[in-house]
Amino acid sequence: MQTTSVAIGIFDGVHAGHQEILAEASRHGRVVALTFYPHPTSIFAPERTPSAIVSLDDRIALLELNGASEVVVVEFTKEFSSKSPDEFIQEVLVNQLHATHVTVGANFTFGHKASGNVDYLKKHAQGFDVSAVELKEDRGSAISSTRIRNLIVDGDVERAAELLTRPYALAGIVVHGEKRGRTIGYPTANLGLSEHATIPADGIYAGWLTVGDHRWASAISIGTNPTFPGVRGRQVEAYAIDQEGLDLYDQDATIEFVARLRDTLKFDGLDPLLAQMAKDCDSAKKILGR
Repeated sequence: MQTTSVAIGIFDGVHAGHQEILAEASRHGRVVALTFYPHPTSIFAPERTPSAIVSLDDRIALLELNGASEVVVVEFTKEFSSKSPDEFIQEVLVNQLHATHVTVGANFTFGHKASGNVDYLKKHAQGFDVSAVELKEDRGSAISSTRIRNLIVDGDVERAAELLTRPYALAGIVVHGEKRGRTIGYPTANLGLSEHATIPADGIYAGWLTVGDHRWASAISIGTNPTFPGVRGRQVEAYAIDQEGLDLYDQDATIEFVARLRDTLKFDGLDPLLAQMAKDCDSAKKILGR
């Protein structure tokens, strides 16, 4: 008889802590990752809904990359949130997933008003065993999506990468921007982003730009470019170092952040800006081993 080992979580980021839950689940059979979308907070307190570390599609791909044979996405609605812990166990874990083992984080809660917890799950388990994984710590603090999100927003992409076990990345379609970069010799790919994405702090970063099968070392700018007045909104744009003639408009692109180089600065004219951009490219190439 095939065993079904269910790992439960929101899994935003599929970070090092989530990976331990998946690893534990894999010890008990074929792993089915059970996740929820949208984020439960969007139902209970929409104004406090956290930005996403990864898109739902990327979350699914990362769960599969880390051992899930199947990913089940439950639509989190008011109706679903009203289910009692017993209804969740019976309807989802038993009837739908036929779980033989369930793995969760030690702080897992479920059911109406989070009235169920790990002890409740163990006590009321029906035909399955339960493993509770203690929260993985790093430098004395638990690894969590909230902690990683805060690191990204602060621009500390290197620490975020350590906890994610991979560089933080943003994905989107290359859109038309100000096109000023082309006129000064630094054409950039301007990324159109989801409004729910977690965007690093304004500044200049070293990283990678990937479009299709091509991946280029890049200098990445986030901000409004204060040197030029009238620039619209906040932009995320990547310059593929030493590449010329790239036409990337309307293509899917991914930007990975490896290191933060500096704050966004306002320059007194074009020449000092160009001099600094050349230094930024050199720094990025050194960091990226190019």
